[in-house]
Amino acid sequence: MIIGVPREIKNNENRVAITPAGVDELCRAGHIVVVEKGAGAGSGIEDEEYTASGAEIAPDAKDVYARADMIVKVKEPLESEYGLLKEKQALFTYLHLAPNPKLINALLKSQVMGIAYETVQREDKSLPLLKPMSEVAGRMSVQVGAAMLLKHNKGEGILLGGV
Repeated sequence: MIIGVPREIKNNENRVAITPAGVDELCRAGHIVVVEKGAGAGSGIEDEEYTASGAEIAPDAKDVYARADMIVKVKEPLESEYGLLKEKQALFTYLHLAPNPKLINALLKSQVMGIAYETVQREDKSLPLLKPMSEVAGRMSVQVGAAMLLKHNKGEGILLGGV
């Protein structure tokens, strides 16, 4: 299987869907991994780290989508990516479909097989892919809330403790 990893283009999204260690595992299992040039830059991962782990570097997202049987992303595709999806391609990412009818229609039109991280369940009904993201969001909420209280962010200028 050819697994494609495009660069995330959503505003302020600096994560990448796979690390070089993940690439190594997939390549050792017989898969081909194609990573878009610069896909890991926001996470501090250089293209050379991916190639050292067995990945091929593609010049752009168009090439990644065209070659891949499965696309692995962090966030849902944006409108500029809809036309890159192709029939019988698997898309593995956080999809968050409920508030996004345009994405739903694009997925249906392309006939891609979408697998949403947030819906993957174990037999005990736990959500192993959603849990760590929820933990991060929960911890970040305190930090973001504190920043919003600062005067230079148009907050009231008080500390979390109320002083």
